[in-house]
Amino acid sequence: QVQLVESGGGLVQPGGSLRLSCAASGFTFRNNAMSWYRQAPGKERELVARIDRVGGTNYADSVKGRFTISRDNAKKTVYLQMNSLKPEDTAVYYCRTFLLREYWGQGTQVTVSA
Repeated sequence: QVQLVESGGGLVQPGGSLRLSCAASGFTFRNNAMSWYRQAPGKERELVARIDRVGGTNYADSVKGRFTISRDNAKKTVYLQMNSLKPEDTAVYYCRTFLLREYWGQGTQVTVSA
């Protein structure tokens, strides 16, 4: 079955960096677009970044220039490199893909605080 497992979250100071990973299994990873979403307390889940099957990317305006999404098809893993982190980036970050329906990982907490 499809599984998405995120890792790499944690507590970081403003201006710091983190790299999130999402390990995928149960489907042909190289054929699927992959996305990162986030949900802050009291807010709706929002798209952060997306990478298509050929490496094309798009980003939320709030993270452009600071975050980079990438994928390693051999490792079946998608990454989110987050630099210049701000307190407003604090959220649970989720990995998502779509195969007839949506699939989500369990999420990883990112907290940006001094």
